[in-house]
Amino acid sequence: MPSQHILIFGNSGSGKSTLARALAASRGFAHLDLDTLAWLPSSPPQRAPLEAVDAQLRDFVKDNTANNCGWVVEGCYTDLLELLSASADHIVFMDLPVAACIANAKARPWEPHKYPTKAAQDANLEMLISWIAQYSSREDEFSYAAHREFYAGFHGRKTIFTENVDLNSLEL
Repeated sequence: MPSQHILIFGNSGSGKSTLARALAASRGFAHLDLDTLAWLPSSPPQRAPLEAVDAQLRDFVKDNTANNCGWVVEGCYTDLLELLSASADHIVFMDLPVAACIANAKARPWEPHKYPTKAAQDANLEMLISWIAQYSSREDEFSYAAHREFYAGFHGRKTIFTENVDLNSLEL
C-alpha cells in the first residue's frame, strides 16, 4: 500500500516543493508547504510561535484524516517536522548536493504564495543562494545536521534522494 502521510524535507532548492506538488496531484493528497505557517507576516520576517503552528498542523492532520485523505507536507523546518513525525508513515530526505540546490534555486519558477512578484522573488535570490551554501555549516533547525538526525530517528518508511527526481519515473 502506498504511503498516505508523507513528510518531505531538505535544503532550500532541493526539490521539496516540486516533489510534494507532484505527489499531491497524482494521488489526490492535501499539500502543505510549511513556509506558509512558519513565518509571521512581519518585516523583518519572524518565526511564528511554535505553539500556534503546532495547533495549525494538528488541524491539518485532523481535517485530512477525517476526510480519509492522504497528505504531503514539505519544508526545511526540523522543529515543525518533528511535530508531525508521529502522524507520518513515510519521510523523504531531499539530500542533494549544495551545487544542485543552488542551480535549482536559480531556475525556480515564481512562487506566488511566497512573493508578490517574480521580481521580488529574484531580488531575494542572492541571499537565498548564500543561505543554501551554508547548509552543511549551520547548526539550526534548517541544517544538514538537523535533517540527518531527524532522518535517523524516524522509525517508519524512509527514502533519500541525492539527485533531482525524475517525476515521470517516480515510485514512492
